[in-house]
Amino acid sequence: MDKLVRAITKDGSVKAVAVVTKDLTERVRNIHKTLPVATAALGRALAAASMMGNALKEENASLTLQIKGGGPLGTVLAVSDHLGNVRGYVQNPQVDVPLREDGKLDVGRAVGADGTLTVIKDIGLKEPYIGSVGLLGGEIAEDLAAYFVESEQIPTACALGVLVDRDQSVKAAGGYIVQLLPGAGEDVIAKVEGGVMASGPVTSLLDRDPDPEALLRTVLSDFEVEILETSPIEYKCYCSRDRVERALISMGVAELEDLLAEQGGCELGCQFCDKVYRFTGEELQGMIDQMKAQKKGENRDV
Repeated sequence: MDKLVRAITKDGSVKAVAVVTKDLTERVRNIHKTLPVATAALGRALAAASMMGNALKEENASLTLQIKGGGPLGTVLAVSDHLGNVRGYVQNPQVDVPLREDGKLDVGRAVGADGTLTVIKDIGLKEPYIGSVGLLGGEIAEDLAAYFVESEQIPTACALGVLVDRDQSVKAAGGYIVQLLPGAGEDVIAKVEGGVMASGPVTSLLDRDPDPEALLRTVLSDFEVEILETSPIEYKCYCSRDRVERALISMGVAELEDLLAEQGGCELGCQFCDKVYRFTGEELQGMIDQMKAQKKGENRDV
């Protein structure tokens, strides 16, 4: 089962969060039929969004992580609710690029580095918070660390990883975010950096032990760690027939009439999950009639 663990060091100098996301990354691979490099890129984005979304404690809050790097994958998008449940997609899931010289998937090349990483936090206020930074290399973890430093002024270490098996299934996935709290001195920075370097690649750690608490304790081995929260997370889409109907209505009468004339009905697939919503010609005509009646009523009121 995928889960998220949030922790703080007992001296109050460092906060950290880690996730294991193997099952949800495999789920998104099956939904979008992603090839390995797309699986890795989207899996990293989903892990990051889950950790960041879970930090928003307002009910019904959401966090969107959007990466547009100019690479062949196109846009990589991940959305989290306030519990850390996520959904997402990659614009071109069938992209394949050569492996790096070290034999690893070249996520940076597939994502591209000529673009931006954007974080949108919607906590129910009139306007969402939007922060954006230029990409450093498109590997996502280092770009996210740069976002925290530039947009939120929080020194951050971030590691994200997806290990794809020979049959293209997800063998391990997850990551961590470690952040310094106000007042942390040079000694704390040195201990965090030392722990990150010594622990090695996050996929190797998760392949050996898919436990986010163990991951945090390894990375923060020079600290006493207090676990604040452990919670299950999953791939969760909030689409519904009602939402899709509202999207159709928002197209307007003219476009719906064209759709009806050309296709006699329509099928719309959710961009996040594998659900398909079918609307008959009668249902489209009903929407058109309803909008026309509403417009006529509004004109009478004027």
